[in-house]
Amino acid sequence: MNYNFDKMTNRFGTNSYKWDVGSKELPMWVADMDFETSPEVIEAFQRRLDHRIFGYTSVPDAYYEAVAQWWDRRHHFHVHHEWIMFCTGVVPAISSIVRKMTTAGDNVLVLAPVYNIFYNSIVNNQRNVLVSELVYSEHTYSINFDDLEEKLAAPETTLMIFCNPHNPIGKVWDNDDLQKAGNLCIKHNVLILSDEIHCDLTHLGYRYTPFASVSEEIAQHCITCVAPTKAFNLAGIQSSSIIVPNPGLRALVNRGINTDEAAEPNAFAIEAAISAFTEGEPWLNALLSYLMENRQLLEHLIASQLPELEVIHSEATYLAWIDCRAVTRDTKALCEYLRKETGLYVSEGSMFGGNGSTFLRMNYACPKARLEDGLRRFAEGVKAFQSLQIPANRS
Repeated sequence: MNYNFDKMTNRFGTNSYKWDVGSKELPMWVADMDFETSPEVIEAFQRRLDHRIFGYTSVPDAYYEAVAQWWDRRHHFHVHHEWIMFCTGVVPAISSIVRKMTTAGDNVLVLAPVYNIFYNSIVNNQRNVLVSELVYSEHTYSINFDDLEEKLAAPETTLMIFCNPHNPIGKVWDNDDLQKAGNLCIKHNVLILSDEIHCDLTHLGYRYTPFASVSEEIAQHCITCVAPTKAFNLAGIQSSSIIVPNPGLRALVNRGINTDEAAEPNAFAIEAAISAFTEGEPWLNALLSYLMENRQLLEHLIASQLPELEVIHSEATYLAWIDCRAVTRDTKALCEYLRKETGLYVSEGSMFGGNGSTFLRMNYACPKARLEDGLRRFAEGVKAFQSLQIPANRS
């Protein structure tokens, strides 16, 4: 089947969080695609809608089967049905796990720059953010394992929130990195919470490795959060799974999400997930090809028109992490200028921590015509911003 990713969707007036902007603005910030979801998912919604009754919904065996088969087939990780718990979203799951599996005043470790909401889930629950900064060298990121171990060894550190693939840098962690990080967590009795929501957006030619698949010992120490929502553009449907092989940990997590009232699906969440995982693979494969074309277009334009900037090599997601050091050390100012002067709305890197203050993040999951418009605004805006800077700011 042919899928029309070039369709210029209009999301104004739909209560879209991403598109709650001015009429002349172009939002390319939050990780939310401008594509219609899989036709098979739409058909599943329509069947549910035709029933015309939207009462309390339970989670059927077919849901657990769909999740397990997807991870087995797509990611070569055998997941037992009993390991899986439904949750209303990855962020609610993370916040609930922080509350249930740690105590107030504990350290929760993250590798920065990283998804900014992790910080909220930690601080809002009276835990301390402990950052191990990723090493940025030769245009790529790596883990500083000496620093990581030092911080894992702190008695107050009880949980590490990991991101695989890593947002915003687009890194797909390999087996060696996962094993080394996992073994350090086991050594220092630190629980692993792995957010793997971007796994189905791994780029063609690369393979994502589930953290819990690395070894049986790591699996027994690991909680994994997954969902169809990012890859199938279903964030508003609020559907995710928590995978926990260890029965003791699973009982605690299950108690936490039920206490937090985050374990009951809405009337469409189950149908969306089952359809995505059982019927949506052809659509997803076509999407990944289209996204790769978009990324190549973005990289070509920046290389040809803004050679002083650099798009960091990525292996997953539809988010470009762009190094702007040659233009400014303060991308907050640059992003504000771009929005004010061109209408282009992108994410300032400082919100992700680490070395993010010299980076920005751009979402290229949109029709090519919209991407071309965004890139035109970006090039014009960056050049105009440069003309206003004094030489000292470019050093």
